Amino acid sequence: MSVRCQHCGKESPLISQALGVCLSCVRAHFASVLPVIEEAHSKARSLFKLPVHPPKSETGPRCQICVNECRLPLGGRSYCGLRFNEGNKLSGAAADRANVSWYYDPLPTNCVAEWVCPGGTGTGYPQFAYRNGPEYGYKNLAVFYQACSFDCLFCQNWHYRELALQESKVTATMLADAVDDRTACICYFGGDPTPQLPHSIRTSRLALQRNKGRILRICWETNGSMHPALLRQAAEIALNSGGCIKFDLKAWSEEVHIALCGVSNKRTLENFRLLAEYTRKRPFPPFLVASTLLVPGYVDEQEISHIARFISSLNSDIPYSLLAFAPQFMMGDLPTTSRRHAEKCLEEAKAQGLKRIKIGNIYLLGDNY
Repeated sequence: MSVRCQHCGKESPLISQALGVCLSCVRAHFASVLPVIEEAHSKARSLFKLPVHPPKSETGPRCQICVNECRLPLGGRSYCGLRFNEGNKLSGAAADRANVSWYYDPLPTNCVAEWVCPGGTGTGYPQFAYRNGPEYGYKNLAVFYQACSFDCLFCQNWHYRELALQESKVTATMLADAVDDRTACICYFGGDPTPQLPHSIRTSRLALQRNKGRILRICWETNGSMHPALLRQAAEIALNSGGCIKFDLKAWSEEVHIALCGVSNKRTLENFRLLAEYTRKRPFPPFLVASTLLVPGYVDEQEISHIARFISSLNSDIPYSLLAFAPQFMMGDLPTTSRRHAEKCLEEAKAQGLKRIKIGNIYLLGDNY
């Protein structure tokens, strides 16, 4: 079904009804279409009673964990939904209390980095991997943080929003207790671990202390919007344990990123550059991995070309996954990524000098558009 752009009148099946504007207008007429974009995100957040904008009160406690830097009025709640102003003090999720769930995934698992990480390939054996090949017989502790610092209209794990406002109860000790002798790695994802990064850092330190003398890799999969000081702490843990940090670079253009995710990507790109400094310290297994979801109609070859050029300028050996899109959340009316789209993006990424590129979720690729 074709949708008409509210700005230029163009009709296309690659325009999401929820967003209401086409990619060309986002790029060329951003100021004009911004009210339409903001309304789309307002609707998406109101469904779950989440704040429409990061609060910026003139007084009250400030949270500096992520790029949003919420300053909460009395009784106000943070953009992620986790923290609130109670008696003019910041309450809610903290380093020892998180809104989180977890489960075990047999290795090798469908992790974004599976094609280059120790659990999927054995790279780094014997220092960082139990086997010289896929780690069959071992498992990953998959930790799902039930909140996010972005508002992606195409979110593939959008159900976390139904839980984002619930009480944060899980201590770092409780989560570290979930690591058993067959746990080879911990991966924090979500939602996104960013709003609760202090909790994952504390959990990691506890788990590593309890499991000295054996392999236990620590990994994060994130949108990269955290405070750089926190990111450096996570980076040291991942680097020394043989784990990796996976950044989801959702778009290159700040305008496209705001349209799709509600938040700027400037902090994400700055943080990715920061992490690239660590890649020379441990080339194998790869420390930093990038991915981009190929959202039809919005994340095109131009976006991928710029992202790939950026990554290559930092280190052309950084692995990059181009992920096929499944219609989800507010953008459920878009088609899956076409094979043609994915292959053209792959060629663009190669042309920018990247050496390690993969199309992921190939079973989702369609033949249209």
